[in-house]
Amino acid sequence: MKNLPGALLLSLALTAPAFAADPSLRERSESVPAAPYLLAGAPTFDMTIGQFRERYNAANADLPLMEYRAIDNRNDSSRLTRAASKISETLYASTALEQGTGKVKTLQLTWLPVPGPDQKASQEKAMAYMTALLRFFVPGLTPDEARKKLNALLSEGKGARYFSRTEGALRFVVADNGDKGLTFAIEPIKLALPPADQGGKNDEKQSH
Repeated sequence: MKNLPGALLLSLALTAPAFAADPSLRERSESVPAAPYLLAGAPTFDMTIGQFRERYNAANADLPLMEYRAIDNRNDSSRLTRAASKISETLYASTALEQGTGKVKTLQLTWLPVPGPDQKASQEKAMAYMTALLRFFVPGLTPDEARKKLNALLSEGKGARYFSRTEGALRFVVADNGDKGLTFAIEPIKLALPPADQGGKNDEKQSH
């Protein structure tokens, strides 16, 4: 996993802090906000990447994810473990894991729109994987509903190096770098507790 495409390496942090020594990548990242999952105390999903992959593959036998392999990122100061899984020459899955627990902080799919006769098919495959990832975390959606939701998110994030939308306990992220790659990510957010009443107990109405 040392020779990953540059677009995927960029997507692994969305702001690419690991590549600050590279002027071209630094210029590309300066106008992009720090990805929330990179911040100290950012939450994790309650599962490791192995547990995610096992559950995902059980539900999506026709769109499998191969084993994630760790990426050499010695210059990365985020103290996260990064790993990636190659799906095809134009589609990669990647993640960032909490060191120590190995729990997932972000799950990303990156499509590289390589020009050619197979581009349309590779794009459709990427959309199918992104839809499956979305449905994994929002299981109440039908395939059609999930695809419409994905299309809406990608449309809102079109041309943006970082776009995010929060819904409940999830953050959906789109990083559109044009012909250099499109990344769709899902991350957990830290839910705030409702304010306590005068007796020190949380207002039950506000907690729902």
